[in-house]
Amino acid sequence: MTSLPRARAFDWNNFGVRAASGIVLASVSAWAVWVFDENGPLWRRAPFPILIAVAGTLLSIEWATMASPRLSGRAAVVTALAVLAVTFLTYYHLYPEAWGCVVVGALAAAAVARGSAVRAVDAAYGVFYIAPACMVIVWLREMPQGRGWLLMLFAATWAADIGAFLVGSLLKGPKLWPRFSPNKTWSGFFGGLVAATAAAVGIAAVLMRLSLAGAALIGLLGGLATMGGDLWESMLKRRFGVKDSGDLIPGHGGLLDRVDGLMFAVMVFAAARLVVHYGWAH
Repeated sequence: MTSLPRARAFDWNNFGVRAASGIVLASVSAWAVWVFDENGPLWRRAPFPILIAVAGTLLSIEWATMASPRLSGRAAVVTALAVLAVTFLTYYHLYPEAWGCVVVGALAAAAVARGSAVRAVDAAYGVFYIAPACMVIVWLREMPQGRGWLLMLFAATWAADIGAFLVGSLLKGPKLWPRFSPNKTWSGFFGGLVAATAAAVGIAAVLMRLSLAGAALIGLLGGLATMGGDLWESMLKRRFGVKDSGDLIPGHGGLLDRVDGLMFAVMVFAAARLVVHYGWAH
C-alpha cells in the first residue's frame, strides 16, 4: 500500500508576498465595513457598496475569462451587469427584485454562450456563483449588529486561510484531496478550523452580543465552509484547465482565489444570522 504524497516545503518568500497583499485587502475591507452608515454622510455611505460592486465586477471578469475564454468580453459584461444590479438593489432593500435579477442574469449569460463552444451552464453559473454572495454580504451589513457579523465573517475566513496555509506548510503530512488540490493537507485543514473558531470567538467577545459558544459554532461552520469553497474552486479550475483565476493579487492569483472560501462562508453566516434574529436557537 503506497503512502499519500506529502506537501511541498514552506515558501517564506511567497508567504511574505501573500501576507502583504492580504493585509492591504483586509485593511480596505474592514475599513469600508466599519465606517458604513446608510444614513450618514456620503463618505460613510459610499465605500462599502462601491467595494462590493468593484469586487463583484472583478470576479465577473475573472469568471468569464476562466470559464468562457472565447466569449470573455460579452460574458463578463452580462455577468458584471447582473452582479451590479443585484448589489445595488439589495443596498436599497429591494430583495425580490434582486433575486429576480440573479435569475434573469443567469439566463442572459446562458443566452450569450448559446451557439458557441462555451457551455451555457458555465456562463450561467457565474451569475449564481457571484451575485448571491454579493447580495448576502450587503444584506448582512445592513442587519442589526451588521458590522460585527461581517467583521466576524471576514476574521473567520481570513483566519481559516492563514491557519491552513501556515499549519499545512509547517507540519505538512498527508494531503487532503490531492486530485484537485495537491498542496492542501489534513494538518492545514484542522489548523484552519481552529483558527476560524478562535477568530470568531475573538470578534464576538469584543464587538457583539452573542454567546461565545454560539460564536465558536458559527466560526467552526464558517471554517468548514471556507475550506469547502476553496476546494470547490480548485475543482472548477481543474475543470477549466487553469492554475489561478487571474493574477490580480500578488501571492494569491486572482481575486476569486482569495475570496472563494468567503463566498461559501457568507451563506453559513447569513443562516446563523437568521437563526439569531428569529430566535430559533432558543
